[in-house]
Amino acid sequence: MSRFLNEKDYFHGKSECTGILLVNLGTPDAPDAPSLRRYLKEFLSDQRVVEIPRVFWYPILYGIILNKRPAASAAKYQGVWTENGSPLMDISLQQQKALQKEIDIRFDGPVKIELAMRYGKPSIQSGLLKLKEAGARRILILPLYPQYCAATAATTFDKVFDELKRWRWMPELRLVNHYHDHPGYIEALASSVLEHWEKYPRGELLLMSFHGIPKRSLTLGDPYHCECHKTARLLAEALNLKPHEWRVTFQSRFGKAEWLQPYTDKTLQTLPSEGIKQVDVICPGFAADCLETLEEIQVENREYFQHAGGENYHYIPALNANTKHIHALADIIQQHTQGWAETSPEWRETTQQKQAELTLQRATDMGAKK
Repeated sequence: MSRFLNEKDYFHGKSECTGILLVNLGTPDAPDAPSLRRYLKEFLSDQRVVEIPRVFWYPILYGIILNKRPAASAAKYQGVWTENGSPLMDISLQQQKALQKEIDIRFDGPVKIELAMRYGKPSIQSGLLKLKEAGARRILILPLYPQYCAATAATTFDKVFDELKRWRWMPELRLVNHYHDHPGYIEALASSVLEHWEKYPRGELLLMSFHGIPKRSLTLGDPYHCECHKTARLLAEALNLKPHEWRVTFQSRFGKAEWLQPYTDKTLQTLPSEGIKQVDVICPGFAADCLETLEEIQVENREYFQHAGGENYHYIPALNANTKHIHALADIIQQHTQGWAETSPEWRETTQQKQAELTLQRATDMGAKK
């Protein structure tokens, strides 16, 4: 029995396509403790996420965290769960559908988009296998993390490589490392802020909250911190903000170690004492709204701000499946698939020529047999 995943029903001339794998972090299957335990076990066992040696980390993970945290996390997920299930999954499916429609308009050749989650379902393995079954010989991996971080983009690539090591016929592979300064992405962010300001009174401060990582990651060379600040600067420039009108903070810290600062929650607790009582919060690092934005930012941090004396607090939603975001992602795909057959302007002409050659070859073979 072969150790590799072999080709099934292959024949010369079988149609091919370009495959795009969209990858986000993941979500539990349901807002209950057993589902959260499975999800957290996979997530927190990833050595890209927690770099503590396993001999020290696993007793903490299995002895304390997985016994206590699932129930508490489930309660929070229940607060954001919708009729369509997980907000992250629902929005991600909308993004996949809208992006497939946009890509079909842009390219003549077949380009297939699949969705995967780094943790949970649908898995990266299942997404890659669907692309393989569709005939993808060229695959672009697009992690929906604008800013590169080893704990997000790199672990996605790790999982992709682990799966492709099983394939006998490996595809051409390209990776989108980041898009933190892509013009379309910045434009989409700026438009979302301006649209919000048209509907609601503008706050005194635009707080740009990014997901945090341990400070140690920065000192070891992870570029995430710098890319977050570049995104923020470009967004501030696009909005013509003055230095005192915007700030960068970091949220979602975990454990007792020092993480990137300033912390979002601590900042919101001190703003009223600085005389800032009206604030708008945006999370540019999240491609889709999820627990960290809908519960942590929109609910929990709002309470911190208001209890400290703040008055008006508005969360500006993630880009989700809005049109400019989809166009930006399509631009990124177009940029990174240049030179591939299905995305080439000459695809139709080339395909027709190949089909004619194949038909002629078959006719010649038939004649030779007679």
